[in-house]
Amino acid sequence: CNSLDARILTLTQIGIKAISPSIEIVTPAPPGSLHGNRMTALRWEQFLKKLGFLVRISESWSGNKTDLLIALHALRSHQSINLFKKAFPEKPIILIVTGTDLYRDMETHSEVHKSMEIADAIVVLQSAAVHSIPKDQRFKTHVIYQSIKSIKRKALLRKSFLVSVIGHLRPEKDPFCSARALGLLPDESHIRVIHLGKAMSEEMREQAVTYSAQLKRYEWLDECSHKETLNQLSRCHLMVISSFMEGGAHVVSEAIAVGIPVIASDIAGNRGLLGDDYPGYFPVGNEIELAKLLVQAETNLDFYKSLERHIQARKKYVLPEFEMQSIRKLVNSLLK
Repeated sequence: CNSLDARILTLTQIGIKAISPSIEIVTPAPPGSLHGNRMTALRWEQFLKKLGFLVRISESWSGNKTDLLIALHALRSHQSINLFKKAFPEKPIILIVTGTDLYRDMETHSEVHKSMEIADAIVVLQSAAVHSIPKDQRFKTHVIYQSIKSIKRKALLRKSFLVSVIGHLRPEKDPFCSARALGLLPDESHIRVIHLGKAMSEEMREQAVTYSAQLKRYEWLDECSHKETLNQLSRCHLMVISSFMEGGAHVVSEAIAVGIPVIASDIAGNRGLLGDDYPGYFPVGNEIELAKLLVQAETNLDFYKSLERHIQARKKYVLPEFEMQSIRKLVNSLLK
């Protein structure tokens, strides 16, 4: 029996009505956003409610007393973390660090380190991220993979080899690496790229529109709902993630859940989800090597099947019950 269940059972046995512990989840991503931080917050909220907790999500700490604060983003949620610990020093804090925390902001912003020091537990979303946590903070660091509900893969198109690129258009994603690679493909290739994601600047929007107009193999679909994004992903032969930095991209977990092979930039955030032995990595920002892998996946069935086998082997990490049990174990250990 876990500690929360034991508390409820004991109180019920002696005739006292149990009050579920309260949890506030802080994420800088606003309601309605499809940013990874908001998706993570919503998923944790769902799991924690199933486990019997009272949960609310806010963009910054509400100022209310709560039994546990869960904060996403060490830099952008630092003020919330700091204020909560000063107000309620005896109450625990879980910090879920992001890719920008680990691979960009930690070097230049002391707030990232301070948030880690204040937190009672640190969560990373893929195994390679542990190595980026300062050594004196690793003892309280936990890997909790992001899970995805079971999604059925659709029948593949026969006349084209469909590749998806999914993610908001911003510099750290290197969003047009796939578009650049298309110009290097042989004429006989049937590869087409569909690109889903909101342009985060006017410059990015102009580039997406230009590529869509100039490249017959490329189509930018702009921001789509999460349901439509999964629908588009599930009918693709392949997905490309070309980011310069990732903390553990949710879309990679989604591709694993569907069973879609991935061609990924060779960064820690991707290796932590796909494994060091995964055969589908290309050097960051290198559209020439990306183009070679795309052609190999299209024309070499053995290579394509090897990608599929590796993806299938990672499915156990993205099961919802696996993530929920990891969350329950961590939360109960802090609320004991």
